[in-house]
Parts: sequence; C-alpha cells; structure tokens
Amino acid sequence: MKQYSVEEVIGKERLIIETGKMAKQADGAVTVRYGDTMVLVTAVMSKEIREGENFLPLTVEYQERTYAAGKIPGGFFKREGRPSEKEILTARLVDRPIRPLFPDNMRNALQIVAMVISSDGKNDPDILAIIGASCALHISEIPFNFPVGAVRVGRINGEFIVNPAYSELDASDIDLVVVGNKDGIVMLEGSSKEVSEEVIKEAIAFAMPYIAKIILLENKLREACGKNKTEVVLAKIEPKLLDSIKQYSIARLSDINQLTQREQRLDAMEVLVKELIKNLSGPESGYDEAEIRNGLDAVEKEEVRKRILQSKKRIDGRSFTDIREITCEVGIFPRTHGSSLFTRGQTQSLAVTTLGTSADEQTIDALEGKSYKKFMLHYNFPPFSVGEIKPIRGPGRREIGHGALAERALVTVMPGPEEFPYTVRVVSDILESNGSSSMATVCSASLSLMDAGVPIKKAVGGIAMGLIKEGSEASVLTDIAGLEDHFGDMDFKVTGTDTGITAIQMDLKISGIDIDLITRILSQAKPARFFILDKIREVIAMPREKVSNYAPKITAIKVEQEKISQIIGPGGKNIRRIIEETGADIDISDDNIVSISSVDEAAVQSALNMIRLITQDAKVGEVYTGKFTRILNFGAFCELVPGKEGLIHVSELDSKYVKSADEVVKIGQEVKVKVIGIDEQNRINLSIKQAK
Repeated sequence: MKQYSVEEVIGKERLIIETGKMAKQADGAVTVRYGDTMVLVTAVMSKEIREGENFLPLTVEYQERTYAAGKIPGGFFKREGRPSEKEILTARLVDRPIRPLFPDNMRNALQIVAMVISSDGKNDPDILAIIGASCALHISEIPFNFPVGAVRVGRINGEFIVNPAYSELDASDIDLVVVGNKDGIVMLEGSSKEVSEEVIKEAIAFAMPYIAKIILLENKLREACGKNKTEVVLAKIEPKLLDSIKQYSIARLSDINQLTQREQRLDAMEVLVKELIKNLSGPESGYDEAEIRNGLDAVEKEEVRKRILQSKKRIDGRSFTDIREITCEVGIFPRTHGSSLFTRGQTQSLAVTTLGTSADEQTIDALEGKSYKKFMLHYNFPPFSVGEIKPIRGPGRREIGHGALAERALVTVMPGPEEFPYTVRVVSDILESNGSSSMATVCSASLSLMDAGVPIKKAVGGIAMGLIKEGSEASVLTDIAGLEDHFGDMDFKVTGTDTGITAIQMDLKISGIDIDLITRILSQAKPARFFILDKIREVIAMPREKVSNYAPKITAIKVEQEKISQIIGPGGKNIRRIIEETGADIDISDDNIVSISSVDEAAVQSALNMIRLITQDAKVGEVYTGKFTRILNFGAFCELVPGKEGLIHVSELDSKYVKSADEVVKIGQEVKVKVIGIDEQNRINLSIKQAK
C-alpha cells in the first residue's frame, strides 16, 4: 500500500499526518506527529447494525505505551494494565467532539483506538489523538460528516500561544482545548485562573485559524487516498407508528410534563408506555416494545423542543434564566474534617473534605515524568440517586470525568503548600440527580473546603447551560434539568469565582456553533454563577479559622538549602532524634519546605521549636537551654540543639574556681547557657557563669 503524508507548521512545531504504513487492516489508520510525540490512531466499523439500540455504539480507547517515553512499567507484572485516569480522560476528550458528527440514527458499532507510540515529554498527545481520530475516520469508508481540528490554547503575559508545552502551561493562565469544524466550535474543555468571559472568547477566536489549517491537511490527505464512503442502514421509526403514538400520547405528554417531581414523571411515563405496548404491539401491528419506546422518545423530544422554541416555556415552568431552588448546609457530620450538602432542585451533592499529611499525596507516574498531587476530588454516582438498582463497581468513565472537571474548577483557588501544607481530598457523593450533578459537586466542594478550614482564595460556583437550536433560532437555557439535557443540543458547564472563570466544558449534539452564540451563552451564565455564589456565601462566607480537632495538625516552614543538612544530621541522626523525642512526623520536600505533622499540637510545636533552633544561627548574648555531651579537662561541650554544640571553658562553668569540669557537670545534664562568642570558623563559646 502506498504511503501518504501531509504536514503544516502549527505554532512552534510541525504537525505531520501519515497513512499507509501502519495498521493497514483497519478501516482507517494514521500517525500524527508533533515534535517528537507521535500517536497511532485507528478506526474500525462493524458491517452489521445493532438491533434495538437507540444510540450510536461508539467506543474510544486511548493508551499510553510506556515504551513511548523509554520506560518500563512499574509493579510486579511489568506491563500496562487498567487505564490510568489520564488515559480515561483523554479517551473522553476524543469521543465527545466526534460523536455528534456521524449520520443521525447510525447504529453500526465503531471503535477508535489511539496509541501513544512516542513521547518527547514536552507535547501532550491528547490533541494529536483528536486530530488522528478525525483523520482516520475522514479517509476511511466509514460515514463521517465533517473532519475536525483541535488545538490547545495557552496565555502567558497576556499573549496567546498555540499548543503550549507542559513547561509553558505552568506559567499560563489558560489551558483550553478547542475543537472545531466547518460549522464552528464542536467542543471546549479547559481551566483558567479566574479570567473573564472576554478572554475565553478571544482564546477561541485565536484557535480558529489553526483549526482551519488542520482541517485543510485532513482534506488534502483524503483527496490523496480517501476511500468511498459506505452506505449504512440508518435506524428509522415508521411514520405510521409515530402517527399512532402522537395520536394517543400528545395530550398525555402535556399533562405528564407538568409534573415537577422526576420520579412522578417517570412513573407516569411508564404507565403510558405500557398502554402503548398493549395497544400497538402484537402480531397484528408488528411493533415490538423497543420500537414503541424509541417512538415515544422521539415524539416526546419533538414536543419538548417545540414547547421551548415556540411557546418560550420550559417543561417545569421556569423562564430561560431561572435557577431551581438552592439550599446549602455545612458541618453536617460530627467527626469528618469538613462536610456540606448542596441541593439545587432535585440534584443533591454531599461533599466531605479530609485533610492528610504529605504521606497521603497521590503519586502520578506519567509519560512526561513523575509528579505528586496534594489536592484530589473524587465523584461518585450511586444508582439510588436516580431511583435505579445496579451493581456498584469501581468508578466509571463518567465518574472520573465529572470528578476531574470539578477538580480543575477548584484547583485555581487552592492554597499553596507553604500556606497550607495539608494533602486535601474531597469526595462528592451524588444523592439525587436531575441535571448537572458535576456543577453541584463544584458548589458542595467549595462549601466543604471552607467548613474544613482550607484557606481557599474564594468560593467557586458552577452552572450548566443548555441549548435548543433549530435553524437560526436558538434558545439558551440556564441550569438545565435532566430532560433538557437529554433532548437538548448542548451541555455547557461554566465554573468560576466572582472574579472570573476557572473551568469550562462544552459538549454538543449538533455539528457546531459559532463564537457569537458561545459569547451569548457565557454572558447568560455569568449572573447565574454570581447568584449561586451569593447562596454559598449566605451559609459560609469565609473558610473557618482553624481546622477540625480531628484533623492532623501540620505546620510548615521554608528553610534555606544549606540548613537542610543540619536538620537531617549525619546519617539522619538529628531528624530521627527530633521524631523520637516529640512523636511528630517530619517531611522535607524538594523545594526545601519542612512539614511537621501530628495529632498532638504540642508535639508539632515542640518539633518546630527544635528545627528553628537548628536552623537559626546562634547569636552572641542569647541564652539557651543546653545539654552536656562531652567532658574534657579544660571544659565541656554543650549541645544547644541536635547537631549544634558549643564549648564551655572551665573558667565559665561556675562563678567559683573549678579545677576540672567533671567536678561540676555530668553527661546529659541540662543547663542554661549564654553565647559569649563565635569565632571565624563558627565555633561557639558558651558560659554558665554569665547566664545566671
């Protein structure tokens, strides 16, 4: 098979897309290279459709091969195992922009596999995986409406940059992934350090010319080697069945949609479904239960969208900008370090904050290197939250994705290790769900962190925006409920403080929207976010001054590099002695921050005093409590703190004449001593006589 290649300079590196060399039995396969980072992406479609499915059976797998960075996996088995959190999040990042771009009602199973085969430790492969998925589909025979381009946007000192390296993101106040096609923006995902809506708009506009260049590359590759698209059988609902369902259910749906409680509505819908099955199924009509359920879903979708667009009314009676009733509580559990309950309509998040020491940090061994996390947010979605019965397993992709979004929303306001040396874990358990549980998690986490005494800079609130769009007419909905999410065209989540945005995530079910509509959505979301922040501040305006009595007590000091060896001592002698005498745990980080922790606050203070004495230079005229360590004929050595000794000459041992030091002192004896001199070699001379 002939090999084909296209390339274009995007930012600081050359983007190279190739096909025809690897994975030739896949329907479509490309390698995408940027710098020395390379990703192999394949696309395969089944020939048969899945009967009874009412959604597109698309799966995306993203895998980081450790050999890509010249590493061997750790652990006993020495091979890659279950996907990491980064791999799961990137798989979702690839899935979300391409899913709405297949033909409506396509039911053939599809699988995208993206494998990182080379990593330069500088460029993130996630953008390359999105581009590769689009291009593999575009050149294949798989029906795929429009190719997409993707870039990451950063901003350093007010200047936008495209596809910033890992090191540049550390200095950037934006980390925004923008995915677009010929119709506009398909997906947004990112975090920012409290920037304005205008800055987000400018970042999107900055990305669009680069996205156009990438789409042009994909089109060039298709022109060179693209296959003819296969005609697939699209799932259809018979018009006769739709007419029958409409005739029987339109009036009933209107009554059902007036019900405000989700469970009442579901029960009423199930009664309607059973009546439809009784009247429309069987050998005479030929319709089975799945067809009837799919038909009713289509009729309900049409009615809900018509009501919003034509009647300008939402299902629950709210205006387009109304937010459901909100209640907030904090300190609801007696022994946890911080807790809260945030309820908005029928969505409820229970958030609990736990404070730990440096030993509780999460170690992340990624292709770009090892790192440590001091702040973690975990999201759980038990089945009872939607009135269902399911086995409870480990977290799925949805749970990991929602937790990561909420974590990104809050990390900007978290204190640094010098200000707050704790490791912080927040767990959000969704107790009820009817729309936007991830945004409820952001709000409950803010409340819980402040209740735990974590000195976050500001509270963070989150709001989910929806969209119903037909042609040029578009209705933007604030605080979408589950039904509006299910039948709507967009889920746009915005989080931030009263200063600016901290995270956004936009997913579409249509082919794209323009920047003007995105600007309108962001403008409508801003007052909603402020409203939610006011509700949070009514309950707890500032973080508590002290952490819980049940939390470990931790303090931290930054020490000069040359003093670290004094704290540790020869062979760790000094630090072991401090730990043994006080019972506190001590950790020294690579950036010279010494953290001291214990359940006993007195132990922390005692260890802190000892470390301060070690690191402080002795001053002439100061009085210390010392301990005799060695006795000589002409005097005795006295240890002021572990690792720091001074000499007391025999003439300074007492106001009376002392012939020999062992006449008046004993090893281990504690005495008050005064520093009377320090020579050029930093040798300390002490006196008991002058300390009295």
